[in-house]
Amino acid sequence: NKIVEQVLRIVGLEDKLNRFPLQLSGGEQQRVSIARALVHRPKILVADEPTGNLDSINTREIIDLLQKINEFGTTILLVTHNREVVNALRRRVVTIDKGSIIADQEHGKYIL
Repeated sequence: NKIVEQVLRIVGLEDKLNRFPLQLSGGEQQRVSIARALVHRPKILVADEPTGNLDSINTREIIDLLQKINEFGTTILLVTHNREVVNALRRRVVTIDKGSIIADQEHGKYIL
């Protein structure tokens, strides 16, 4: 399928097309999850803790990939507790505590 090949190229996994999940690293598995969502060409991509179990190198790769997807026109809603990721992005940050919005910053940083 052409769209699958295109999306795998976008996420940098075109050489892993015939691999099983257990044959992929944690970072590659995260990129496969993103690719599966991109096949549907969403206007909004919700990424809930996409770097939660990754080392710093794979975390940076996933964040770079999400920024690239955003540049292509997809809105990314990133949910994370990772202070370094939030502070490095310097994008809009909505902080929620106990179910209530306590801050909404245009170019925010981690505040809790």
